[in-house]
Amino acid sequence: MKTIKFKYIFCGIALAIMGSCSEDFVTTAPKGKLDSDSYYSNESQTYAALVGVYDPMRKNTGGFENMVAMLNAGSDDFWAGGGSSTDGQGIQNFSSHSLSSILIPASYWNDHYQGIYRANVLISKLPTASMSDAVRARFAAEAKALRALYYFNLVRMFKNIPLILEPLVANDIFTPEQAKPENVYAQIEKDLKEAIPVLPGTVPATTEAGRMTKGGAQALLGKVYLFNGKKAEAAAVLAEVNGTPGGTNQYGNKLLAKFSDLWVTANKYNTESLIEVGHSSAGNSDWGFWGSGRDEGNSLNVMVGPRSYTKTANSDAPDLPSGWSFSVPTQKLYDAMKNDPRFAATILDIKALKAAGKADYIAANQDTGYFLNKFLPRMSDVRTGGGAAELNYRQNSYIIRLADTYLMEAEALGSGARAQALLDAVRARVGLTSVPVTLAAIKNERRMELAGEGHRFFDLVRWGDAATALADRGFDAGTDEIFPIPFVELTGTKLKQNPNYQ
Repeated sequence: MKTIKFKYIFCGIALAIMGSCSEDFVTTAPKGKLDSDSYYSNESQTYAALVGVYDPMRKNTGGFENMVAMLNAGSDDFWAGGGSSTDGQGIQNFSSHSLSSILIPASYWNDHYQGIYRANVLISKLPTASMSDAVRARFAAEAKALRALYYFNLVRMFKNIPLILEPLVANDIFTPEQAKPENVYAQIEKDLKEAIPVLPGTVPATTEAGRMTKGGAQALLGKVYLFNGKKAEAAAVLAEVNGTPGGTNQYGNKLLAKFSDLWVTANKYNTESLIEVGHSSAGNSDWGFWGSGRDEGNSLNVMVGPRSYTKTANSDAPDLPSGWSFSVPTQKLYDAMKNDPRFAATILDIKALKAAGKADYIAANQDTGYFLNKFLPRMSDVRTGGGAAELNYRQNSYIIRLADTYLMEAEALGSGARAQALLDAVRARVGLTSVPVTLAAIKNERRMELAGEGHRFFDLVRWGDAATALADRGFDAGTDEIFPIPFVELTGTKLKQNPNYQ
């Protein structure tokens, strides 16, 4: 379809799964044929539609074109990897900062606008639906917070984007024009500030884990403020999330005592999690619909695994399934992290295991022998039921966690006793002593703490460090801070390509 992909009308209502929430929350089974004129009439129907608004969150680590694999590849800490230099062309070209409007995967645009469309429809239909005012207000708040998240991803990736706040009808799909980025940021802030007072501080872990909370929306607003240069506002709202550094915040969140526990597959929706994407092995995800939004597995798990991995009998090497060798840690990251307590949980040195005769694998594209251990599955994680085993990993992924908000608040403050305490708390969790709080120290701590979670590229851009850090990748300042708009979205529309792209 040669236009903006705002035509995903009511797909979300028909979803029986949702990639962002607990399995109890996602199992909404719509029945019968859907009619957009008569649907959304009651709480049950609008709840099903809300499930659809949540679903595009899965793009963080779901599908081949997920956010984390893509953004890791464009940073200085990871290579694209994969089977060859043409395996996942968009990821490969972002790694070398040679994207074009033809090579950029269109899903990074489409999938987020799909979520925005679903949010717009739900918000427009809620006033006339039969339900309590409290439930109506909560559903609207969740839809606005999710719309803000999708717009935040879009404006960071593409910068010059349409701002659509009402459902488009068929005659309007060619007409949207790009808004000024500052207007997009203003709408993101507005949505979040309207949502925060309504959202619950906590949700029942057994039935609603993964739904947006007050603390999650505040964390997102703080991040939005920081990226928009509003440091005082960022510090203020992040302080509401963080509470006393190292302690338990007003919503019950606190840093996990053990860093490596963050990556235990069963440790879903733990106390450090603020916004988390849920994945399930129970969806029987298969190749026929992988990446369509109907698959529930964490695709990043298989993507980061070593190719043709085998473990020598009786060795102490980890028991891993084979994978596709994407998100390959660079030697620069290895050297920076090798003496950090978070190293083992972040990077697995299979090259060393192979040299010791403990394991073997086939070196793939841009191989360094290092693999992203945060998302490496173990054989115990492999799905033995229906669907393709490779597509049914169930590890969740974080969009924002508490250590991230600690460091963002410290960055927003810049100096002082509280900034020092926030930095110290992140370091103390892994047994590191205090270092004077400076921007350089905060930058380094973010690199160590959040390595491989998809934050590094946007951090470098925000700090103005991308041109220097990515000079050996062909990064062009003034161009490569953002993506080109996919060519198909320009055809027959009023959209204009981003500067310096064709």
